[in-house]
Amino acid sequence: MALSEFTFRLALIQLHISSIKSENVTRACSLIREAAAQGAKIVSLPECFNSPYGVKYFPEYAEKIPGESTQKLSEVAKECSIYLIGGSIPEEDAGKLYNTCTVFGPDGTLLAKYRKIHLFDIDVPGKITFQESKTLSPGDSFSTFDTPYCRVGLGICYDMRFAELAQIYTQRGCQLLVYPGAFNLTTGPAHWELLQRGRAVDNQVYVATASPARDDEASYVAWGHSTVVNPWGEVLAKAGTEETIVYSDIDLKKLAEIRQQIPIFRQKRSDLYAVEMKKP
Repeated sequence: MALSEFTFRLALIQLHISSIKSENVTRACSLIREAAAQGAKIVSLPECFNSPYGVKYFPEYAEKIPGESTQKLSEVAKECSIYLIGGSIPEEDAGKLYNTCTVFGPDGTLLAKYRKIHLFDIDVPGKITFQESKTLSPGDSFSTFDTPYCRVGLGICYDMRFAELAQIYTQRGCQLLVYPGAFNLTTGPAHWELLQRGRAVDNQVYVATASPARDDEASYVAWGHSTVVNPWGEVLAKAGTEETIVYSDIDLKKLAEIRQQIPIFRQKRSDLYAVEMKKP
């Protein structure tokens, strides 16, 4: 299908993640090739795509960047000539661990590296308790990258709850926000779609989330339902719980029309309030 100059195809890979790192990376690469063959120009993997998700796994599966997993991502991005958002991996750097997303361009170069800035520390009594901060350190910078289509802003999972991050990215000219994420069976049904639609409508941007497939045997059971939402808040595409690829054609003309019809950016009262970036 030929897309106009204002439209491009996005693919989200809802990967089934096993305990064998090399197997996860190999399967991810084969699904990336499949997505590219279907015309995807930007492809995203899920959060923690090369490792089971859990504080006990992060130290064991962590690697340097560049390292074995990201090297494979660089190679497949170049082979398929796509922009590849590498979900996230546990990264080790100078004795600290981070939940890190890498982005590779069509020539295989590293375009962006984003370390999750809001760590997932929650306690819902009787439902779920989780503390990423037991093993992970937070990142401290924003990350965007440019494509011929639009500028893209990156967040990871829990970051989606923080409206300010999305606002900063929108101020910086992003028209698509991508959040690799693994919500769970408590927060997933309650907030996963709601947060995406909220971020999309608030900022008049496209929002996409890439989740791992659901594995009921895993110690942390991901919600699945990788999703794409348009700036009007409509869900354009949504996966079930199984391993799959979600495709959506992103229409930037539609985004421009919505911003013209409801011109919130021109109407903001900067004399009364502001969301500002304290560091680049």
